[in-house]
Amino acid sequence: MGIRKLKPTTPGQRHKVIGAFDKITASTPEKSLVVGKKSTGGRNNTGKMTMRYIGGGHKRRYRLIDFKRNKDGVPATVKSIEYDPNRSSRIALLYYADGAKSYIIAPNGLEVGQTVISGAEVAPEVGNSLPMANIPVGTIIHNIELRPGQGAKLVRSAGNFAQLTSREGDYVIVRMPSGETRKILAACKATVGSVGNSDHALEKSGKAGRSRWLGRRPHNRGVVMNPVDHPMGGGEGRASGGHPRSRKGLYSKGLKTRAPKKHSSKYIIERRKK
Repeated sequence: MGIRKLKPTTPGQRHKVIGAFDKITASTPEKSLVVGKKSTGGRNNTGKMTMRYIGGGHKRRYRLIDFKRNKDGVPATVKSIEYDPNRSSRIALLYYADGAKSYIIAPNGLEVGQTVISGAEVAPEVGNSLPMANIPVGTIIHNIELRPGQGAKLVRSAGNFAQLTSREGDYVIVRMPSGETRKILAACKATVGSVGNSDHALEKSGKAGRSRWLGRRPHNRGVVMNPVDHPMGGGEGRASGGHPRSRKGLYSKGLKTRAPKKHSSKYIIERRKK
């Protein structure tokens, strides 16, 4: 999966770097695995705006992704690699031997026609999903569960991967993409390999219009507002605004936001790098 840098024929093209669609093999999604997706425009159930700078954007259809991979022992063939507007990674359409179809996050190196399988006794090969108790130490993994059978919650975005570093009783030690090292139950499933579309991090939109297509409205900084509108507003000339705060006056940088008594803190061996 590469990237395309365009010639500067217009101001919007000058800095635009977008992902290439050369690995994508299907232009329309599987109809049985698609549902409608409603956009909120940043409003809550009463119609009040609770999140600013959200609205508009291209209409999307949600692809139902199989994060549980619970069809153990049934081989599946990769039918196509597809684009998904709801996530940074690409998705792969699987045709199971028993006739079922499902989408999974496409790992790096997965090709059309390849066979993948899930289960406790399967080989730790790219695209296969198995409990971490059966994955060799040092293996690169993604789509990691936090509770057995819950479905993958961690390491799902483009280019990400974690590494299974060691075992400790009923737990495995996993190094996360953030640099955090933590314990996870060995009965939890993970998928072998890293998430595909790793060039996503190199993309540049090139123009404001591309942000509007994604549903992001213009975002104005607190520093340029008046004192009545924001704690960092006001001042003569281009005043910096003092200590960074939110619109409600809470410090936005430096304050710890993690709950001090969060139950999962005991599973974290080493915190992420600052």
